[in-house]
Amino acid sequence: MTTARPSPPAGDETPHPWQPTTAAAGGLAPKATRREIFAWALYDWANSAYSTLSITVLVLYIKTDVLPGNAGTLLVGLGLGVTTFVSALLSPVLGAVADANGSKRRWLGLTAFSGAAASMLMFFTSAEHAWVMVVLYVVSLMGMELSQTFYNAFLPELARDDQMDRVSAFGYALGYVGGGLALAIALLLFKVSGPLGLSELACKRLGLLLMGVWWAVFTLPSVFILRDKSPGGGQRKPFLQAARIAFGNIGHTLKNIRSYRMLTIFMLGFLIYNDGVQTVISQSSVFAIDKLGMGQTELVGVVLMIQCIAFPGAIAVGRLAERFGQKAVLIGCLAIWTAILACSFLVSEKWHFWCMAGVAALVLGGTQSVSRSIMGLMTPPEHTGEFFGFFNFSGKATSVLGPSFFSVVLATTNSPNLALASLLAFFLVGWAIIAPLNVAEGQRQARREG
Repeated sequence: MTTARPSPPAGDETPHPWQPTTAAAGGLAPKATRREIFAWALYDWANSAYSTLSITVLVLYIKTDVLPGNAGTLLVGLGLGVTTFVSALLSPVLGAVADANGSKRRWLGLTAFSGAAASMLMFFTSAEHAWVMVVLYVVSLMGMELSQTFYNAFLPELARDDQMDRVSAFGYALGYVGGGLALAIALLLFKVSGPLGLSELACKRLGLLLMGVWWAVFTLPSVFILRDKSPGGGQRKPFLQAARIAFGNIGHTLKNIRSYRMLTIFMLGFLIYNDGVQTVISQSSVFAIDKLGMGQTELVGVVLMIQCIAFPGAIAVGRLAERFGQKAVLIGCLAIWTAILACSFLVSEKWHFWCMAGVAALVLGGTQSVSRSIMGLMTPPEHTGEFFGFFNFSGKATSVLGPSFFSVVLATTNSPNLALASLLAFFLVGWAIIAPLNVAEGQRQARREG
């Protein structure tokens, strides 16, 4: 579908590597300017500060200062699990509502700024008002999870088919740089706390303030510059009416799921192998602590190294996908993950772990990036919010399975090596599911049904 759009602002007329040369190249939405693509990618930079600081400063603050002991551990675990589950259920519905109203930008702003505001307000929390921390933690998590649906749904509207891999990779690459820089600033704050006369508690609170401010400030370009290009734009409906349309669209999609056979195959495979990726990320610290005796400072160092390596890794995988095809590169990434986890059975020294983390970082962003571009290629243009809502659901639906599997193997065998190596089953099963995937056929199905 081709729609008219105003001329780009002065200074944006020059074509660039990501800019289509026709209004509907590849059968997708009109071309995006350099400014639009950069504004979109900045949201990866914005929310990555939450990703890195929440698993370091935020978790430490909750467990040691607000709710020490088992209460803090319970809040972190249950809060993450429940919020992930609820946001997974809401994502397809809210995505379809955004399609019906052409309101992805408004929903992105609402969810992102709500999460960022909750993060900033954590600066004022204390043990005396622990219930406030519970509410803010849940709101921040919910904002983070839901905003991803609307952010990702812009990808097919900004990039034509032959640019999807590069644009998706650019977003992830910026995210790793932004998340690493935010974490480095927080660490620097702790290092200079003595000369500045700041207590460790004050540094933690300032770290949370930084997390929220970073998220909010770097979200502004996306909210101000991006515009919905879906057919629903300009036909704003009351929320209840849009919700009725959304449920109708979701029902139609599920009823005609066979029409999207390739997309269904991909999302089933993604559901499995992505759980493996997320579990490796979340449980590797358990392995490092239990098996290798690594301390908090060393683990933060590993996280920073991963952020640095994942940046060029994501870019490289995007370029490889353009040259060799998305499916071939995705299978290559899964093969590397499988090799890493097979070798993890032999890890016995800290330097082994550093090497393993470095290799994983090379394909970490790439696996996520090429998965997002495959989803964008096989998504009907009129239903980007709804389908990326299903993508978010697919990425979260089994989020409890991987960590539970790891924990059961660890408790049963008392072997961190075996527990980590056992996760290769997720990559092998996911690999087997996507084996018959045909991206080109998935594109044809999406255009025909869309």
